[in-house]
Amino acid sequence: MQSMFQELVDRQNPDGGWGYRRGGGSWTEPTCYALLALASDDPALSDAARRGIKWLAARQRAGGGLAPRESVEESTWVTALVLLLPAAWAGELDRNGVDRARAVAWVLDQTGRESSFVQKLRLRLLGATVDPSQAFDGWPWYPGAAAWVTPTALTILALEKLARQEDSAGIRERIAQGRSFLLARRCRDGGWNHGSTRALGYDSDSYPETTGMAVLALHASDANEIQDALRVAERHLANCRSREAASWLTLGLLARGRNPAPSQIDGHGGTTEVALYALASAARAGRNLFLE
Repeated sequence: MQSMFQELVDRQNPDGGWGYRRGGGSWTEPTCYALLALASDDPALSDAARRGIKWLAARQRAGGGLAPRESVEESTWVTALVLLLPAAWAGELDRNGVDRARAVAWVLDQTGRESSFVQKLRLRLLGATVDPSQAFDGWPWYPGAAAWVTPTALTILALEKLARQEDSAGIRERIAQGRSFLLARRCRDGGWNHGSTRALGYDSDSYPETTGMAVLALHASDANEIQDALRVAERHLANCRSREAASWLTLGLLARGRNPAPSQIDGHGGTTEVALYALASAARAGRNLFLE
């Protein structure tokens, strides 16, 4: 049977990027996940990895962030995914024109609209009570929008990777804010959905994929709430029917020292699903690329 890694190489587009589906146009998100998966198999730079990095370099915009694809001018949350690539590849990223310092600056400059000074001042002038869950800085999908769980969790992991390479009070502070944001956005069952814990007067239930991401991002947290979150993650994994969600849950639980039963879902599907399945398999073998 063809290996997951060879399947990813075969899915690479002629321009060097990867699409969400085989034969689809290249996007930054599946390209970054594919590169991470290839690094989990072999940390040495392959030809496919070099071509992927070159494709990513062309997505960096003047402000330092990266756009989700060639036809989009605005930088978005996908900038954090580039910062998750292995530190050993920094030289290759530099040679191909990926300015990591500007990407880091762009990421640190992003906050959710609801936690901005202007929004807090507006609510105070209106006499409104600030929701405690909106007191911490998370990260939005794109500049000027509200913060959500997925971009916040992935950005925390990216900044942790940077903090292991260089000590920075600014980076440590944003990591702490991001963790507090996640803990404040837990659903009533102890897990996470995309970020809104209550809508139209009703408490929201958690989703498996975002619960897995949040648990992974909180792998170093000693908050009391984590134990409840782990039980929710294990329950989600036992009932999971999504390849992507099962991979995130496995990555998160392994990062917290749990040993979840292998998922019965195979690793086929879209590029992101195949890549995440490969990353979860590597984590089972003792190598979690999100934490290196």
